[in-house]
Amino acid sequence: MTGATPELPAKDLLTLIPEYAGLVRNTTLLNPEPGDPGVRESSLGGPVLWPADEPWPYCAEEDHWTFGSDWRNRTEIVPGAVPMVPILQLFARDVPGLEFPEGKDLLQLVWCALIHEQDDGLVVPKLYWRNEAEVVAGGLLPEIPAAGEGEFDPDNMPVPSTLSPATAEDYPSRGDLPKAISDTWEPRLRLPSGGSMWPPDSNVIGTKVGGWPAWTQPADWPDCASGHRMEHLLTITGDIQLGDCGGVYFFHCAQCPDHPWDWRFDCH
Repeated sequence: MTGATPELPAKDLLTLIPEYAGLVRNTTLLNPEPGDPGVRESSLGGPVLWPADEPWPYCAEEDHWTFGSDWRNRTEIVPGAVPMVPILQLFARDVPGLEFPEGKDLLQLVWCALIHEQDDGLVVPKLYWRNEAEVVAGGLLPEIPAAGEGEFDPDNMPVPSTLSPATAEDYPSRGDLPKAISDTWEPRLRLPSGGSMWPPDSNVIGTKVGGWPAWTQPADWPDCASGHRMEHLLTITGDIQLGDCGGVYFFHCAQCPDHPWDWRFDCH
């Protein structure tokens, strides 16, 4: 009796596809941990250094809503404007690998923590590049409005967390492989039994700066208004529930002086 054809032992992609090594990018993992961050610290969901002369942003989308207390039903429609929620604050000193626009050293991200009926995805974000010294010199907004009951969906709210940035190597997921590699991917992973071996790639899934997006759906890179393909700026995933554990990916154009930005969302 002839025995079954032995299968190749599982290997990592860097061994099976040597070209994969040439796609490495550095990323900074933010490693949020629940805590009590200060207003002049980098944080996820912590207080932000907000200028006194700039009103806090509100979301007035007509179609935002929340499941409320019963996740099985769309139970609450929220009319009118609701305050956005602080999501991320990053000081340049904590993420030396991140390229800031000239004269800026502070990145802030807020979003409406309700659910929105739109093609772009779950939340509605706003991103700001600032200069820390200028904000401090001009004074801080004395009170930041908090989203009250019914003005946020719990899945879209972060737990206030301190950050412990650490650098790592990051590789693209399958959706970002160059065509020359993707066209030969499956044949090189074929097993003697006829199937294909799909070892895990080395794409880092987590809240991070730089590196590659952790796409689970087809890659969807945005272009800026000048026609430049944007670069991956940061990913937020895993540390906020985001419905079915999706990811929010932010991009910016480092070729344009003001670093215009865009964003995408997909589900895991």
